[in-house]
Amino acid sequence: MRNDFDFAPLYRSSIGFDRVFNLLNNAQRPQSIDTWPPYDIVKTAEDGYRIQMAVAGFGDADLDVTQERNVLVVKGRKADDKDGEYLHRGIAGRSFERRFELADHVRVENASLTNGLLSIELKREIPEAMKPRKIAIGSGTETQAPLKIEGEKQAA
Repeated sequence: MRNDFDFAPLYRSSIGFDRVFNLLNNAQRPQSIDTWPPYDIVKTAEDGYRIQMAVAGFGDADLDVTQERNVLVVKGRKADDKDGEYLHRGIAGRSFERRFELADHVRVENASLTNGLLSIELKREIPEAMKPRKIAIGSGTETQAPLKIEGEKQAA
């Protein structure tokens, strides 16, 4: 049994949360489950992540990694092999496109292909203005010296 939630009341009382509501709506939709190529998502540090995809048989020229706003898109397309007739084809070489939703302020650091594993390093960089800051608390007994207004000085 599936429950569909109506987010319309939240749209009326919130501003700037459109992306969150879109993510929740997309999560409710039934999607075809495509498990190829297999991948892992690893948290490497407090603000660091790594996506590893098993892309055996693909080279650097066959893969395309792009970041579009808050979406990371990994595409793979192999050129057709005309080397001969396959009697058995067990290594998957079909084209793919995998999308990953990224949070705000997450950017791709680098990508590398080693031994059939595509590793994409990600880092969340929170702007200085959005980081927590400590507010100094002064005692209420301190008084400031009153400002003095200087009168006209006369030259001698």
